[in-house]
Amino acid sequence: MVAAASSGTAVVTLPADKQILITREFNAPKHLVYRAYTTPELIKRWWGGDRGDVTSVEVDLRVGGTWRYVMVANGGFEVGFHGEYQEIVPDERIVCTEVFEGMPDEAALTTVTFAEKDGRTTLTMLVEHKSQESRDAHINSGMEGGMQEALDHLEEIALSLR
Repeated sequence: MVAAASSGTAVVTLPADKQILITREFNAPKHLVYRAYTTPELIKRWWGGDRGDVTSVEVDLRVGGTWRYVMVANGGFEVGFHGEYQEIVPDERIVCTEVFEGMPDEAALTTVTFAEKDGRTTLTMLVEHKSQESRDAHINSGMEGGMQEALDHLEEIALSLR
């Protein structure tokens, strides 16, 4: 497993040529982290980190349902992602496709797990790309800084739900 640079509290590793593994611990129980992760009005508050304004969040949280998040980045350009839910186990696991709309042919499969111990939640995201080139483009996109900010906000929102 190769470690990628990490400047925040999430740990980003590259366990295989086509994979990105992100692990982050939250000081909140998993049902609150899951709720903040899946509720549209809450997603709108954390997903963009400090990188822009989230303008649209659509979530049809069921197997076969779709999701789409859009933000206007601080530079004034629009960024959108969408996907389809493949598996949902409430408070435990979400498996979905993820498509960056700027590269619509490069869909990834993302598995998110929520594991709780002593009231703290470990969130694990395994992103599986179709190719190493797609994985490397994802890693080199600057995504980590925004992801670290977004996960910080996700924790703040989960804690506010207590």
